[in-house]
Amino acid sequence: MSVAPILARLGLVPETVPPSAGRFPDGAHFRIEIPSIEGPAVLDAALSAAREYGVVVNRVSQGSGAMLLRDAELRAMAAAGREAGMEVCLFVGPRAGYDVGAHARSPEGAGEYGQLRGSRQLASGVADVLRAVEAGIRSFLVGDEGLLSVLVEMQALGELPAGCVWKLSVTRAPSNPISLRLLERLGATTVNVPSDVGLAQLAEMRAAVELPLDLYVEAPDSLGGVVRGHESAALIRAGAPLYAKFGLRNAPPLYPAGGHVEELACAMAREKVRRAAVAMEWLARDGRELVQSAPGAAGLALPEPPESAEQPESEAPRAPQRARR
Repeated sequence: MSVAPILARLGLVPETVPPSAGRFPDGAHFRIEIPSIEGPAVLDAALSAAREYGVVVNRVSQGSGAMLLRDAELRAMAAAGREAGMEVCLFVGPRAGYDVGAHARSPEGAGEYGQLRGSRQLASGVADVLRAVEAGIRSFLVGDEGLLSVLVEMQALGELPAGCVWKLSVTRAPSNPISLRLLERLGATTVNVPSDVGLAQLAEMRAAVELPLDLYVEAPDSLGGVVRGHESAALIRAGAPLYAKFGLRNAPPLYPAGGHVEELACAMAREKVRRAAVAMEWLARDGRELVQSAPGAAGLALPEPPESAEQPESEAPRAPQRARR
């Protein structure tokens, strides 16, 4: 049964915005991202849950920083992502929030958390990317616009692989369309928008740029604690191409993660995938055709582990899939 006739009977008009005509390179409207996948064990937990719930996870992201993973762990995550046809996006590790300065940990300076302090930390950020690239990672979360410009320049000069992509962190989320457009011009590949955007604001941002938008459909408490998986269809229609991100409210912070919180991180990863499964059921109930990218879809920055630099023909990008009803 549709809710629309009930609203009409009550004389209410639902909020409507123009549907976006934008699509991913494979023609899909949306992709699913699971954040805070902090290492190989957590990635295994997320993949296991995805198989259990029948969810296609197109991208996972990590927040503690590539610098906190061993070379073997970087390679393991790259290999697992490659096998699953999934993008693995690692945060550039060095940041003000980890450094000796106090400003980023003060109430007024929290917005500087992901930025880099001084040339020394900027150099460390570049080194972190180079190391992860050697292990096969091709997708990076960037929290500093200066670092973004350096990485884009290095890529143009051939010092970084052409297939690398740069995802701007939610710590630098733009709150208006012009700020978003500036980030696109700087070379961001995808950009996190604030988790609390309304449909009209999301449509405004979508109209300003062509790059995919990243949106927390459920956000951790530190990002507002928004829970609106049941609104996925409306958000995707307004924001396509859209990465629907499933964080977790009412859960403890993990960063910087490690073995001491691995069990908790795995449990949280499984629940995030379950939340995505619930949202996909709501999406199917909506009834309108919204297409999700399949594993290995065109435009995903799949890892390239050193032993598989050449993509076999059997790993050609697969066609997008429609939401199940």
